[in-house]
Amino acid sequence: MSRGIGEFGPIQDVIPEWAAVLVALVTQLGDVWFLSLLVGAIYWFDSANREDAAVIMGWTFAGLALISTLKHVFALPRPGQPLVRIETLPWVIQPLYESTAMASGYGFPSGHALMTTIVYLSLARRLSISTRRRRFVGAALLVAAVCVSRVVLGVHYLVDVTAGVAVGVAFLAVAERLLTRFSTDHGTVAFGLAIAISAINLIVGGIDADDISLLGASLGALGGWQLVVLGQRLFAVDRPSKAVRPLLRRGVLAAGALIPLLIAVDEFHLFSRPARGGAFGLVLALFVTIPVLRHSDRATRVWTALVFWATMAIHGLRVLLSPSTWRRATTLGRRYTVRVHRWIRMRLG
Repeated sequence: MSRGIGEFGPIQDVIPEWAAVLVALVTQLGDVWFLSLLVGAIYWFDSANREDAAVIMGWTFAGLALISTLKHVFALPRPGQPLVRIETLPWVIQPLYESTAMASGYGFPSGHALMTTIVYLSLARRLSISTRRRRFVGAALLVAAVCVSRVVLGVHYLVDVTAGVAVGVAFLAVAERLLTRFSTDHGTVAFGLAIAISAINLIVGGIDADDISLLGASLGALGGWQLVVLGQRLFAVDRPSKAVRPLLRRGVLAAGALIPLLIAVDEFHLFSRPARGGAFGLVLALFVTIPVLRHSDRATRVWTALVFWATMAIHGLRVLLSPSTWRRATTLGRRYTVRVHRWIRMRLG
């Protein structure tokens, strides 16, 4: 099946060869590493809107699983018509161009187009920077720039990026509608949707290492978020007895998400796909949990108290188990044994 309509020639002819690396850098705005870094940084440092950041993180995982599923379903190749031949570039920039502008795997729909649509439109909807209109205009410009760069680089047809944007918009419409059914705990809904789509992706695409890691990341994020919500509920009540139901509910969800990851790490070979996926998920659980503990005053006080008493306990064990302590104890034991023995002899004598 061909999706090309002859769009490469006119577009690529107007791009000078020296601008190839600039186009390759623009396309990184939609690459997985950049989007992950962006969403992760917002989650860590925007403590005032952490649940919104958790939702965007969940949509990101769900989008990655969705694009992987669609690529496996359609299994359509890429154009294979690069903007420039890598051997024509100076040797100094060849590695940079190869790592940023080249692509492999299936081509329909465009993952860059779908992911930039999901992430940038979600940020425009949920962040409070500038005005709503300017945020959406900026997001649209970024999505358009990434889409154009993918076509210019010759790694996607025009229909690929168009379909990617359309699927991304449709996904956001369905996902945001799903959130309206739940007045609270949007983070759990977002991570739950990511797990569901990741599981489908694993079935459709086979036991691929990246797909297993994506499912592990979704499980770990859900488990970590349950611990975050559980801690918030516990710190918000005056008496722990009032948090029994949240404790049970969140505890069950956290255990259901984290136990499979622990089993995967414990039961499988260290470098096997399940073990790596489980380890990645546990790392994501820590990533989700740590910044909340770091920014919570009450959690900080609890953590400080735990560290203090743990330090005292360790110090006490060191003193108790040291040889000098045992020598003193032995000497005192012998001394008191002699005294007791003399006292008994005097009483009986």
